Amino acid sequence: MLKAQRLAVLPIDAYDLDSEFSLVDEHEYGGDYDTFTFGSWSAHVLANGSGADSDTAFRPHDGQMALTELGKKLPGIMSLVSEHFPLDRLQWVRIFRASDAILAPHVDFLEWAEPGTRLQIPLRTSADSLHSENDVVYHLRRGEVWKIHTTDPHSTRSSAETARLSLCLDFSGAGDPLEIRKAISATEPIRIIERPEATEAELEELLGAGGDLTPESMRSDFRRFAEFHFERHSHAATTYDWYEEAARRTGDAGLVAKARAFRTYCIEKRADGEAFHW
Repeated sequence: MLKAQRLAVLPIDAYDLDSEFSLVDEHEYGGDYDTFTFGSWSAHVLANGSGADSDTAFRPHDGQMALTELGKKLPGIMSLVSEHFPLDRLQWVRIFRASDAILAPHVDFLEWAEPGTRLQIPLRTSADSLHSENDVVYHLRRGEVWKIHTTDPHSTRSSAETARLSLCLDFSGAGDPLEIRKAISATEPIRIIERPEATEAELEELLGAGGDLTPESMRSDFRRFAEFHFERHSHAATTYDWYEEAARRTGDAGLVAKARAFRTYCIEKRADGEAFHW
């Protein structure tokens, strides 16, 4: 059962954003989330607690948000935000860009005692851009406002030729409802992606390929395990079961420990500012 909620649909076509999309496409990314990401994935900060372009690693903060230099160059997107959402609890405004990219299944807000509320609104997307939550894979259509269920393992994949751009809004407070103004009623059913069950032969092929795992390839090799979750019906956390089993088949205890540590970092326990070292 999907826990993420579609809250509304925004009139994206009422805003002329194409030139601003180009600015995001050209904007440089600092690589803060490279541990979790595979392929061309980047996060671009439009507003945060300091207004500094260099302040790119998400964390909760007190007080009002401030526009970064990039945010000041994107008045159309910021108008979309201010005209439809309350600003008093809004802490971060970012755009996630993904092209031939996948995120490791992960749980957000492990570093902090209280989770916030995270919304995502695709600004430019296609049917090849997908999200997952636990054992469900689903698609967010352009303009749909989704409250992401961040405290269960979830992921995203985009195999589209044109990079997906998704507006990410982080608000303080996880339980308080958000008023969304001037929204359009959602008329299309939520698009759930049906995936077949994996056959024993497919699983054996996936796990058997783990025999090629080395300390140098562990990071890049993880991608095929994350991809398999989107292609065959499975729980997002099972990605780590497969990965650890593949490492175990090498007979290298160090690889097994590294696979287990990556699972812990992504979905179980992570300290504020903690980095994962491959």
